[in-house]
Amino acid sequence: MRFEVLILGNSSATPMYDRHPTSQVVNFNEQLFLIDCGEGTQMQLSRYGIKSNKINHIFISHLHGDHYLGLVGLLSSMHLIGRKSDLHLYGPKGLDEILAVQFKYSETLLRYDLIFHETSAEEPQVIFENRTIKVSTFPLTHRIPCTGFRFDEGQRSRHLLVEDIEEAGIPVAYYQLLKNGVDYVREDGQVFSASDYTLPAPLSRSYVYCSDTIRTANYLPYIQHATLIYHESTFLHEMVDRAKETFHTTALEAAEIAKETHADKLLLGHYSARYKDLQPLLLEAQFVFPKTMLSQEGKWFSV
Repeated sequence: MRFEVLILGNSSATPMYDRHPTSQVVNFNEQLFLIDCGEGTQMQLSRYGIKSNKINHIFISHLHGDHYLGLVGLLSSMHLIGRKSDLHLYGPKGLDEILAVQFKYSETLLRYDLIFHETSAEEPQVIFENRTIKVSTFPLTHRIPCTGFRFDEGQRSRHLLVEDIEEAGIPVAYYQLLKNGVDYVREDGQVFSASDYTLPAPLSRSYVYCSDTIRTANYLPYIQHATLIYHESTFLHEMVDRAKETFHTTALEAAEIAKETHADKLLLGHYSARYKDLQPLLLEAQFVFPKTMLSQEGKWFSV
């Protein structure tokens, strides 16, 4: 089952070196979720072949412009190309007012229903859930209210031992039941145990998105044991004082957080415009947490 993250923008507040402000697409089994929406997001979606009308859920971490100033343009374009289906928007208090003012003075009446869900920067919340995936928020510590997002895959099915099943003559109609752990009972009463004809289900995967934040211990309980963590890494650690002043994190701190929370992999991003060459950030993080990668625009990262 596909579970991937496409990086649309990985710059901090100032776009530089052909890097764009923050935005990402999560593809979970062809369910598309947009995380943050900096300037140019709709152009990046087009560049990398993502149809905006396939996105039904948008998550905004906070109201600094590099994380949401592309939103009005994207919503307007969805309107212009004839979107009819509901769009769910999750974000901090005030985002709905900002959009209402924009649409009021442009005399824009969206053709589709935009459903706003206010998030809390004070406590964790489950904001979306279906039978295959759950999305939660958790509070971060930035200059203004800010949340991170966690995507948790639902329980996965057991793996079928097809050759053994065919040899036993179990009907195809019962395959899904076996995957769900249900034994097959033949008409003569013989029981075929699901555990004998399947392998245990793979561990469920999780993606954690840590937006702008100073390093604290407060959010660590909510990001434990992630398969992949994206964590902002605005500065090299030599600028840790500047990071604290601006409520950001260094690459070294991001790596320490990944290690402390037992993550499988770490993805860096939100790079300061002062860095044209990003290799020093990668090397700094890999010294502490070897399974670190640089987010790259246009690249899919597997969860």
